[in-house]
Amino acid sequence: MRFLAPLAAFCALAAAQPLRPPAVPLVAHDPYFSIWSTSDQLTGENTRHWTGKPHSLAALVRVDGTQYRVIGKDPAAMPALGQTRVEVLPTRTIYGFEGAGIRLTLTFLTPALVNDLDMLSRPLTYVVWDVQSADGGPHEVKLYFEAAADLAVNTSDQPVVWSRLNLDGRPVLRVGSREQPVLQKSGDDLRIDWGYLYLMADRVNGVSEAAVDRRLARAAFEKNGGLPQSDDFSEASGRRARPVLAMTVDFGKLPATRYLALAYDDLFSIEYFHRKLRPWWRRNGAEMPDLLRAAVADYPQLVTRTRQFDEELMADLRRTGGDHYAQVAALAYRQALAAHKLVADIDGTPLYFSKENYSNGCIDTVDVFYPSAPLFLLMNPTLLRAQMQPILDYASMERWRFPFAPHDLGTYPLANGQVYGGGERTEENQMPVEESGNMLILAAALAHVEGGPEFSVRYWPVLSKWAAYLKEKGLDPENQLSTDDFAGHLAHNSNLSIKAIVALASYARLAEMAGKRDVAAEYRATAEQFTKRWVELAKDGDHYKLAFDKPGTWSQKYNLVWDKLLGFKLFPPEIAKTELAFYKTKQLKYGLPLDNRKEYTKLDWIVWTATLADTQADFAAFITPVHRFLNESPSRVPMTDWYWTHDGKQAGFQARSVVGGVFIKPLADGAMWKKWAAKAQPVGKR
Repeated sequence: MRFLAPLAAFCALAAAQPLRPPAVPLVAHDPYFSIWSTSDQLTGENTRHWTGKPHSLAALVRVDGTQYRVIGKDPAAMPALGQTRVEVLPTRTIYGFEGAGIRLTLTFLTPALVNDLDMLSRPLTYVVWDVQSADGGPHEVKLYFEAAADLAVNTSDQPVVWSRLNLDGRPVLRVGSREQPVLQKSGDDLRIDWGYLYLMADRVNGVSEAAVDRRLARAAFEKNGGLPQSDDFSEASGRRARPVLAMTVDFGKLPATRYLALAYDDLFSIEYFHRKLRPWWRRNGAEMPDLLRAAVADYPQLVTRTRQFDEELMADLRRTGGDHYAQVAALAYRQALAAHKLVADIDGTPLYFSKENYSNGCIDTVDVFYPSAPLFLLMNPTLLRAQMQPILDYASMERWRFPFAPHDLGTYPLANGQVYGGGERTEENQMPVEESGNMLILAAALAHVEGGPEFSVRYWPVLSKWAAYLKEKGLDPENQLSTDDFAGHLAHNSNLSIKAIVALASYARLAEMAGKRDVAAEYRATAEQFTKRWVELAKDGDHYKLAFDKPGTWSQKYNLVWDKLLGFKLFPPEIAKTELAFYKTKQLKYGLPLDNRKEYTKLDWIVWTATLADTQADFAAFITPVHRFLNESPSRVPMTDWYWTHDGKQAGFQARSVVGGVFIKPLADGAMWKKWAAKAQPVGKR
């Protein structure tokens, strides 16, 4: 036992170390306005969109006449200012730099306060520069910052137009595509090519600005610390122009703090059954000048609000799951939100549409918002309602003729009807048990946190149809897909059966809350009978099977977590304990495989499985390898949820909303869940 002391010391050291993200969120708002750094150093690579295509931000600092790179790898011959730290918090990404006698803190502040829809929906990030003298001496410091026109087009060969504004004395630059094909494209590997990118300075003092070719802008800054006198996206030499919005800032006497703001106005965000919907922040007729003015006015209080939000949430996450868990959740927070778009329906109802990033580009996929739901159940149930309502309304239409729930509403950003599998035509490659179970479980979870079933009662005929389907088909599922569809079809799926059983109990709970006692008793009895039968079918010695007809197999039973969280008490506690003990014998370096078939896993499901644990030590046993994966993965992409547990490489998927499922652990703490859900601000339609 002599190894225990060194091991404990190592674990304490590891817990104190910051997380090295595989990719760092800089500007992350929605599936289009999403900019990332994919290296340890902010100057190691040029910034990218989550798809990997160029979305270029760059910055240089001029200290006493000598220039240094701060953002981006170009020009490579120019030295980089030494980076001292990077920290990702829920609403802020903070970089530290030091060199040439100065200390620079760069903060990407995105006020993504999930409990405040008005603030969450603002497509604006503050890029905050805090400069101090590190050696006590005076220094002349100037900043050069550029945002490339590739942020406003799908491909770099699309022509752009630019303009400038004077907003109450503050310089503002704007760029967008010439054609403005609003909502004309749909798909996965796409960037926006309509609307306009804005770059705004905090004030006019010490600022120069220009919309010019990148080479001209940088040459002028290198020459005299300024920019060209006139705007011009062409270049006299005839080489292809690389247009940028550029600003310089003279910091004057140190210490000094200044900010620039990046914003994107997409005009219309989503097409919902052929209606073009505005982003939520525009629902009352606001225009971009209104948003920019509000951003300036609100900046001081947002600095305080975001800091307090981050500190409180991180403290609760540490208390709930430890340091490693809190760091994983912080990295997941903005990624999960940035895979969604919040819009207003024609009557002012909030609708929240996810994009199935790096998969098939589907919009409002049920088995995508099912795993992401814990974030919204914890912090703002209104946003879960806003994801579920479009699916429930769709399933209530005559055009949806199946007895089970839909999979999706189309391909982002066009939510005009299901496209996955057989679409609206056939049951081929659908997910009947999966999606029906997901919707019923989430409906019960929503009623649980809201204290009533009012939302579900509005859709009672649809929910009842799905419950009847699961009563007939759920115990021993046929050969069909589940959410883990990359693994292919599987009959007699024991984890899918758990989902159906818990969903039946969910429907019973909803019926009980709605005063439908006979229905509640019937479906509760069915769930209990199915549970007993499940134990008989799934038991396989020291664990439970992947499929009822496949002895010697195993799988993560992550769906079991809802039995615990919602207090159904269907499955004997010994089942979770038996499974967790068995899983510990199957873990590899970077985590617990999804099942016995292959060594890949799903990051979100590991956290759900870990939440079945009754002790912090058991929970940490499954989280520590996930933290290690993020620290060491050679795949430098926004957090993938599907990776190989033996070598830490990405198997597929990236930048997906499903990582919101990491927030399931606090749902096991009733008081904490109640506290955070109560912080959500009431929503008025108008």
